Amino acid sequence: MSDPNSSEPLAGSPSEERSPVVDLVGARVFGGRPLVRLVVVVLALLALAIYTSTLPTVLVVLAIVAMIMIHELGHFIVAKISGMKVTEYFLGFGPRIYSKKFGETEYGIKAIPAGGYVRIIGMNSIDEVPASDEARTYRKASFPARIATSAAGSFMHFLMAFMILWSIFAFVGVPDASKVIVSQLSVFSNMATPAASAGIRPGDQILKIDNKTVTSGSELATFINSHPGKQITLEVARGTKDLIIKVTPVNAMNVQEDHKAIYTGKKPLGMIGIVLGYGTSTYNPIEAIAKAGSGIVATSSQTVSALVSHFSPHGISLYASQLVHPSTNPASPGAQSRFESPVGIVRLASQAVHSGLETVLGLLFSINIFIGIFNMIPLLPLDGGHVAVAVYEWARSKKGKRYQMDITKAMPLTYAVFALIIILGVTALYLDVTHPLGNPFG
Repeated sequence: MSDPNSSEPLAGSPSEERSPVVDLVGARVFGGRPLVRLVVVVLALLALAIYTSTLPTVLVVLAIVAMIMIHELGHFIVAKISGMKVTEYFLGFGPRIYSKKFGETEYGIKAIPAGGYVRIIGMNSIDEVPASDEARTYRKASFPARIATSAAGSFMHFLMAFMILWSIFAFVGVPDASKVIVSQLSVFSNMATPAASAGIRPGDQILKIDNKTVTSGSELATFINSHPGKQITLEVARGTKDLIIKVTPVNAMNVQEDHKAIYTGKKPLGMIGIVLGYGTSTYNPIEAIAKAGSGIVATSSQTVSALVSHFSPHGISLYASQLVHPSTNPASPGAQSRFESPVGIVRLASQAVHSGLETVLGLLFSINIFIGIFNMIPLLPLDGGHVAVAVYEWARSKKGKRYQMDITKAMPLTYAVFALIIILGVTALYLDVTHPLGNPFG
């Protein structure tokens, strides 16, 4: 078995080579009863989050941490089923806060909650383990078992992404442009709005206008604009009731907002003082399965294209330009698609919370797809690198004689990849702190 005081694995990979972070075993953050103190600290932080009205954001961040741990749970379960020896399953990195050993595996929490890891013995040819444990190492497992163990983390991300998207389609609902709703009422500074006077309320869905079915917001706006001074009849859905409301659009030439004219055109233009939005539609659970599957395929394709673009010569040049000239418009497409650090992700979580449940779930869905794909890039120390090594060893094995790759030959490339990940993380953090992106959710 490898020295338990050695480097911790990088989050998202089941091997010991995945992180250079030094594990300060035995460094006690809390004296006495560590679990009780940990619970007290967690409860205190939750109380603070409630007091500062940041609890929803904290819960989203905790959901992201939970997704990482479910990723590691995938590695853990498949490794156990395959007969491999798993010695650690931890949330976080750094000094131990609390741990408990059950059987041959130690479970616990460490001080820096920036991910998690599992430790599987014998991940490569240079990992030293006792002779008695050799048969239960990753390197001695069958080819299918090694592939399944390494890919299990990303599989869990795709499974979570599917469940999230299925829930959106089946229960939460997706925007439906054919369902036109009143998102809010305008405020005129020189008169009451016709909509407010007629009794129209935010949340009303406009079904018909002068007995014609409304199929889009633009169609409704065009009709109202063309009827200044002429009474029109709206059929609206409010809760479980359908209501008939008569309203007369005013000429926009006569309307002021903040004591300023809002329209200076020469042609009369009707308006009733509403801001339009879209309602949502849900699908039955069976239909939602197909919708979720299609959504995962489409988003995965977009994510792969984005990664290829980011690491292309043009993408690298654009990112370097953002670093050298960070004052570039943060709302530009290039800036909006840049990598996010944990600081940026927390900001996104906060912005998503203010946009509603569907946006929060959409963010979690996107994060799962990204991690699932990024982690399968066939380079160590990522999970895809372990899959690539297993495939290479399988291809080199002949007539029942198993080939084992000398992992030391891959270490220069592994260190280069790890350095690139660190550089991306540090530069993304710099940009997120000094030049945060605008709210992508509106």
